[in-house]
Amino acid sequence: MARVTLKGKPFETSGKLPAVGSTAPDFRLADSGLADVTLADFRGKKKILSIVPSLDTPVCATSTRKFNERAAAKDAHVLVISADLPFAQKRFCSAEGIERVRTLSTMRSQDFARDYGVLLQNGPLEGICARAVVVLDEKDKVLHAQLVPEIGEEPDYDAALSALE
Repeated sequence: MARVTLKGKPFETSGKLPAVGSTAPDFRLADSGLADVTLADFRGKKKILSIVPSLDTPVCATSTRKFNERAAAKDAHVLVISADLPFAQKRFCSAEGIERVRTLSTMRSQDFARDYGVLLQNGPLEGICARAVVVLDEKDKVLHAQLVPEIGEEPDYDAALSALE
């Protein structure tokens, strides 16, 4: 388990992020059209997995906007993964003009959150994902992994984007 905080109060996650150099676990998540999406669907492409609690929070919205702007030049697919329903994710992206990220939902299963070590185990956000960023190469090898220590803070965008180079 790892620990994160929310406004300074500590909470535990289900495990640890995949280690740099390891192969990322496959997943099955729902896209905005309710279709199943797997990691294998992006094989051969660089990926940034921006894992957030909910797009309905200011920090999650900000990080999604920033990755939308900054990752476009990096030739990488940005996948924003949250517990939000696909309908809410789609509505957020439409309202914000988000076009360069793909939102995916954990609505059908907590397996992704458990396998990536980000499932919050206790506290008011129990059952959803902690904030994290995992960068993968074309063969799904982990290039960068950051569990953001304070859920209310933004990830290190520069470190994530630099890992793609």
